[in-house]
Amino acid sequence: MSSLMDAVRGGRTAEVVSLLDGMTDPERRALFPELKALRKELRADQWTAEARRAYPALHAAGVACQTGAAGVASWLAASDMRWWPASPGVLIDVLGDRAPGWLADVAHRIAERPVSARVPYELMAGLVRLSGCPVPTTEAYVHGWVEHIGHVWQRGDTVLDRLRKDPHLGRLAAALFETNDIGSRLAWTAVEGPNSWTAALAQLTVEGVLDRGATVDACLARLLRGGPAADHRVFLRMLQAFALTRDEQRERTADWLALAADAASVVAGHAQSVLASLALDGDLTTRQLVEMSGAVLFRTERKLVRGQLVLLGKVLARVPAAAGELVPAAAQAFGHQDSEVQERALKLVERHVGRVRGSDVRGELASAAEQLIPVLRARAVQSLGVSPAPSEPEPYEEVLPPAPEPVRLAPAPESVAELAEEVGALLASGADVATFERTLDGLVRHAHQDRGALVEALGPVVARLWWLTAECSQYRLDDYFVQQPQRLELILATLLDKIPTATLHAAVQRGMSGSDCVHSALTRAFNARIWEAAYRIRTEPLPFLLSTPTWGTGLLEPDELVARLDEYRRLGARVSASDFAQALLRVRRTDRTAAETAAVRAAALGTAEGTRLARWLTADGTALPTAQRRTAGPRILLECGELLELQEDFPPAFRPLGRPVTVHGERRHCYHWDDHIRPHWLAVLPERRELVAVRLLRDFSTAAVDDTRGTAAILPLLAESGGEAGAAVHLSVAYGLGARHPEDRLAAVDALLVLATRGRLDAGRLGADLGQLVRRGAVKPSRLVESVRTAAATGANATVWEMLRHTLPVLLADLATGGATTPAPGPAPARGMADLLAVAAECAERTGAREELPHLARAADRRGSSRLVTQARRLRSALADGLAA
Repeated sequence: MSSLMDAVRGGRTAEVVSLLDGMTDPERRALFPELKALRKELRADQWTAEARRAYPALHAAGVACQTGAAGVASWLAASDMRWWPASPGVLIDVLGDRAPGWLADVAHRIAERPVSARVPYELMAGLVRLSGCPVPTTEAYVHGWVEHIGHVWQRGDTVLDRLRKDPHLGRLAAALFETNDIGSRLAWTAVEGPNSWTAALAQLTVEGVLDRGATVDACLARLLRGGPAADHRVFLRMLQAFALTRDEQRERTADWLALAADAASVVAGHAQSVLASLALDGDLTTRQLVEMSGAVLFRTERKLVRGQLVLLGKVLARVPAAAGELVPAAAQAFGHQDSEVQERALKLVERHVGRVRGSDVRGELASAAEQLIPVLRARAVQSLGVSPAPSEPEPYEEVLPPAPEPVRLAPAPESVAELAEEVGALLASGADVATFERTLDGLVRHAHQDRGALVEALGPVVARLWWLTAECSQYRLDDYFVQQPQRLELILATLLDKIPTATLHAAVQRGMSGSDCVHSALTRAFNARIWEAAYRIRTEPLPFLLSTPTWGTGLLEPDELVARLDEYRRLGARVSASDFAQALLRVRRTDRTAAETAAVRAAALGTAEGTRLARWLTADGTALPTAQRRTAGPRILLECGELLELQEDFPPAFRPLGRPVTVHGERRHCYHWDDHIRPHWLAVLPERRELVAVRLLRDFSTAAVDDTRGTAAILPLLAESGGEAGAAVHLSVAYGLGARHPEDRLAAVDALLVLATRGRLDAGRLGADLGQLVRRGAVKPSRLVESVRTAAATGANATVWEMLRHTLPVLLADLATGGATTPAPGPAPARGMADLLAVAAECAERTGAREELPHLARAADRRGSSRLVTQARRLRSALADGLAA
């Protein structure tokens, strides 16, 4: 036994197998506890050379020394064995003497493991071959089979050849269509030829190796089921490779109808083409065509809807008698969101309405016509002879979502056990401003009350932090915290005596803040309070923090701050300069009545801090520094002047908040990559969001110009913050509305709606900014369209129109160089411009906007019937109707 364990530790797999062959089952079972102990030992540090050497032999020995199928399967697929396993050949060799039924049980157990377990296909297939059991059809087995068959280079043959030889082809091919996320693996092979899965399976159905009807039906069922885009592409290509005959297509009419209605766009397009061919050959009944039209015309894809209208037109031209059923079917497109689709449908109905008989059909057309846009509705009354039900237009009422309610901070945790749990959650995943602030205050409070109990409670929580057990010089650990205080980690390291008092004192005195960039003023202020709190924990613990906000935005109520200063006076505690400075920046001053009342109470305290607070509360702190626009490539950025108010009587770390912000400062190297810190910057100046926005403006611009992801995520928090929403805030939202990624655009839309709901949105300023950004190429019109369409869909049509009425003239001015009488149609519009006009027209129609829009007439008078010209004419008509009235 000792010789076997020596061989396992030495990684001599061949010797291990040889020794195992000479052992009885009881001897093997007796060895298993030692193998388990070795596994536990290796798992503690599985990346050492000794572990890597021993694992393959341990893998094989552990399999041989167990008799239970469940235990062997678990050992075979264990995650710690995955990196250095025994080869499938060795494992099959040590299991080869087991009973077939037992081997079948093991084979199916490991095949049921997830694909991520990476159980080798060769092992699963080898056990199936030894046991003679039915082949598993689990995801792991099918994925492994596809990969194995696809590696044609290993034997020099083709995918088609290997499939022909596979004894389990029928069962596994059927399972292929039931397996999730298989498309990406199938796509690894060639698109055409004998190495293509799609071509190979199609050829095997022709040869009769696979049942053609069952395989085609399985492929259709898979497309109906949906899934990832890779699956759509592969199985559609496979369906097309089958080259179905007309009889095969006709037999599956119900499947084509279902695909046209519900499948992904590319699949629905193929189904539509098949159905169109059947319809034009007379193999589709009128009722089936009506059913198909009802489903396809309801879809949002313009290409599919236009194709369906074209098909209806062709069938109506061939079978005029079907007008009574097909004309109302075409009228269903009157409710489509795209006005051009509505106009196409109206033209089709106008062309064939003369063949329609019966008052019930006319009534159906009249009802459908009510969904048309106003200009088309008026035309329908004249051309179709229908009269939509008269109704008095209701005055438009803007519907905005309710403004987010501020969240009041809960008190700091009362027990050290509860506080330790919150610290653990913060270390694991981070948290919002409210959770961070109450936890920070809790650490300060409990360090003052009973530091020993706090340290004891924090022990299990901080045990896994690298710096607690790091074998590195003290200098390197100090440098880690000096460069970035890591928020709560600095407090924890101080409590656990991992940072010298001299380091803390130096940071408080000199303000160690890391890199000097546009964010550094916010970083210095945020860091200074944490460094000073840590230093005071070590030297003179604070009873609690003065600057803990009342609300989740960072705002602090003035009466609450006065009460805290009063408690400090009663305790005889010395105020922390950075903590008090942060409290001043957070205290609410916009409510003048509450501020002045609190100022009287603060002055009555008779302390220097009370006097300072009283002076601060009664000062006029609403002024913003002067701002000046600067351009940098396609970007529009802002520079602002200084604010003396934020430099006088403030600690050195806070004075940069009032200093000028220049575009040149943004070009300095920046290490502030952590997006989680940005909400905390807003909480540094909760009533001065412009000062934060001007420093984050370039970051927001990268979401639109450089296609970065996530930088616009804090825009809703910026909108919920306090203070004036000026040029920087509006430019920030403008960049977000043109962001590359949908989640960033959605965040910008949320910010837009919050500002509008709270009456802080200057739609004209935002619209003009967007016009300039689109004109300079910083914002793409197609992205802006998605944002404004989403905002309008919430009910904010008037807000969106007020914004676009300032955006469009900037863009239309560049297009207004051609007209109806000029030989050239004018310059090409930017992609998405027509859709932007469509959104504007819809908002104008809904709100009843009536005004002249600069340059619109010249764009509408351009020659041709392009989508841009059509939408420009629609918008002009909507705006002119009321003026004429």
